[in-house]
Amino acid sequence: MAKVITFGEIMLRLAPNGYYRFFQDDQMQATFGGGEANVAVSLANFGMDVGYVTKLPTHAIGEAAVNSLRYFGVDVSRIVRGGERVGIYYLEKGASQRGSVCIYDRKYSAIQQAQPEDFDWDAIFEGAQWFHFTGITPALGANLVEICEQACKAAKKRGVKISCDLNYRGKLWTRAEARAAMTRLCQYVDVCISNEEDAKDVFGIEAENTDIYGGKLDRNGYKSVARQLREQFHFEKVAITLRTSISANDNNWAGMLYDGEDFYFSKEYSVHIVDRVGGGDSFGAGLIYAAMQGKSSQEIIDFAVAASALKHSIEGDFNRVTVAEVEKLAGGDGSGRVQR
Repeated sequence: MAKVITFGEIMLRLAPNGYYRFFQDDQMQATFGGGEANVAVSLANFGMDVGYVTKLPTHAIGEAAVNSLRYFGVDVSRIVRGGERVGIYYLEKGASQRGSVCIYDRKYSAIQQAQPEDFDWDAIFEGAQWFHFTGITPALGANLVEICEQACKAAKKRGVKISCDLNYRGKLWTRAEARAAMTRLCQYVDVCISNEEDAKDVFGIEAENTDIYGGKLDRNGYKSVARQLREQFHFEKVAITLRTSISANDNNWAGMLYDGEDFYFSKEYSVHIVDRVGGGDSFGAGLIYAAMQGKSSQEIIDFAVAASALKHSIEGDFNRVTVAEVEKLAGGDGSGRVQR
C-alpha cells in the first residue's frame, strides 16, 4: 500500500513550442500535469511509495493521463474511472517582461463532476502515512469541498499526516469562496504550504513591508504571516515559498519553514527559468519527502527549495530529478558544470 496519497485533478496541458504565443505556429505540445499529480511524480522519483487519486474517463485521453503517472511508478490503482472529459489547460510561456498565460478548459471534467460516493477513503488510506491536496481541488466545486473534507476526516481517523498547499486560483473561485472552504478544510491540516500571495488571497493575512511586484520581500513580514496562520489553525508546520520575480525568465527563489518554535530560511537561488509550472508542487514534494525521512527543520526547507529550484530548469509539469541531484544542490553545488 502507498505511504503517501495525493488527490486532485490531472489535466492535459497544451502549450506552443518554446516561447511562441498561442497559435503563432500550428503546433502544440501535449503533456499532462496538475498540482497533486506533480507532487506524486516528484515523490515517486525520490523513490517513495506514492498513490494518486482522481477520477478520469475510460477513453484514450483518460488512459493516456493514467499512463503518464504509471510511467514514473505512481500507484494508479485508486483512480476512479468514469465521466467524459479530461480537463485541459493551455499554457503560453512568458519571456522577459511578458508574463506567462494560463487558460483553463476544465468545466465538466470527470473529477469536477465526481461525487462523494465515488471514493472509499478508508480503503484508500490503508497503510498510508501522509495525505496531500491543494486549494485547487476544492475550488472545482462544492462537491469537491465535501469530498476533500471526507478524505481529511478519514485520514485523521487513521492518524495520517495531512499537508495542503493553499494554491489560490482566482480563475476558479472568489476570495470569499476560498476563505469559506479553506477555513473549513484547514482545521484538519498538519502542514500548511503557501506562497507570498496565497495567505493574503485566502485568509487576508498579508506580509508587511513587502512588494512582490517591485521585488521586495521582507523576512519579518513572512514570519508574521506564518505565525498568524499557525495561531488560527494550529498547524504543526507552515512553509512559505519566497519568489522575487525579476522578469518572466529570471527569479530569485527561497523558502521559509516555521515549526511553531523557530523560523528556518533556505539559501536564495538565482534561477533562469525554463518552465516554472510545477515549481510550488516540487517544493511541496521536497518538503514531504524530507519530513518523512526525519530530517531536521533546516534540512527540510533546504531540500524543498533545492528540489523546486531544479524544477524551474525542466520542461513540463513534472519534476524529473533524483534525491542525489537535490542533495547535491542543497549541499552547495549549484555550479551547473557538465557531469562527466
